[in-house]
Amino acid sequence: MSDLHTTTENVLIDERVRGFPPGNPPLTLAAIGKQGWKPYDGRMALPLISLDRQAFSGNVELMMAYVKSLGAEIAPHAKTPMSTALSEALLAAGAWGTTVADIRQAAVLLKAGQRRLILANEIGGAAAARRLAALLGHYPDAELHIFVDSTALVEALRSAWQERADLPPLGLLVEFGAGRAGARGVDAAEAILQAILAAETPTFRLTGIAAYEGAAATADAEETMRRIDALMVVTSDFLPKVRARIGDKRPLLVTAGGSVFFDLVIARLSAAVAADPVCRLVLRSGAIFFHDHGIYERGLAGLDARGGFRIGGETVSAAAAFRPALRLWAEVLSRPEPRLAISGMGMRDVAMDQGLPRPLALYRNGAYLADLVGADVFRLNDQHAFIRLADGSDVAVGDVIECGISHPCTCLDRHAILYGLDPDHSVTTAYLTSFG
Repeated sequence: MSDLHTTTENVLIDERVRGFPPGNPPLTLAAIGKQGWKPYDGRMALPLISLDRQAFSGNVELMMAYVKSLGAEIAPHAKTPMSTALSEALLAAGAWGTTVADIRQAAVLLKAGQRRLILANEIGGAAAARRLAALLGHYPDAELHIFVDSTALVEALRSAWQERADLPPLGLLVEFGAGRAGARGVDAAEAILQAILAAETPTFRLTGIAAYEGAAATADAEETMRRIDALMVVTSDFLPKVRARIGDKRPLLVTAGGSVFFDLVIARLSAAVAADPVCRLVLRSGAIFFHDHGIYERGLAGLDARGGFRIGGETVSAAAAFRPALRLWAEVLSRPEPRLAISGMGMRDVAMDQGLPRPLALYRNGAYLADLVGADVFRLNDQHAFIRLADGSDVAVGDVIECGISHPCTCLDRHAILYGLDPDHSVTTAYLTSFG
């Protein structure tokens, strides 16, 4: 077990963290899971966010089975939970490595003992390259692959690596893009490839091709498919061109699939990768392991409509198989109008960029009362949610509302602790996050 994990297990948590009962003596992470707390029992400070451990484990098992059955690998994106413990759990379940979005996230994962990383982003210029070199100088056994979409970044990284003899090998991935960063065509990619090959050393080498299809998505489903198809075609067509330049023996990565469109990545890239005997296809999806009641719920419905989730040659309903694992818990603060409840969660606590939270169930006096049928959140303030209720709804001040969320990535980053719940809703684990 890594030094960081051992250290975080001993960190004392107190009222400065959401969920921790006011007035309770500080506790270590390990001790929190032994208190028998429940989000609706009146002891925990609300709002808080929780992880259904059983649902999460089922999602992990399902996604790993999908990837393995198709001969691919996965390096789950750590930016979703930014929890070293959960990243380690995904590695233990069979993940090939871990994906990060920036140098700071790489530092967190490296300090936790994880050594195989994809930095799936552009990092900036010369100053950023020096920061990355300074970090990796402490981890000579690290294996890091980084996106590049410009000759300027190639030169910045080359200069930083040339200045030092203590750095581990750096793998460069030529990035194709649509809607965000990434080369916008073969000519641009060829220039980047040429710059990398001209600068290669034993510790500074081309290791593959990358893309992020999620940024190609639009509100128009058909246009989204066309844009993703085009991105995957240019990515797959570039692989044999790269292979012709570097010879037959060097292992290469082709990595995409950082969104709910991972089935399209498999469908469009598998043949090109299979035709290359020393190439590996690596997906990067991270939020899929958490699922949600919003953007991923809609995304999995689209996945099923495409018939894209296949395990062992059989089509499986992703919408039925994956389970939302995250919940936001908040108290009812006010009932100022017959069909209005105001609860104590707001933009500081829950994401709204891909849809508002969804009321699911009501709890009173430490026990489940009813499902909240016909209720919806229609507005958020900083620390308040405005909930429209059905006629005659039995919601009282002091009740606790369990809500589903939309977009795990932008919800989890508001929380320092993710409380792991067993099926009876007891807190049995606490996961420290590292969002900075």
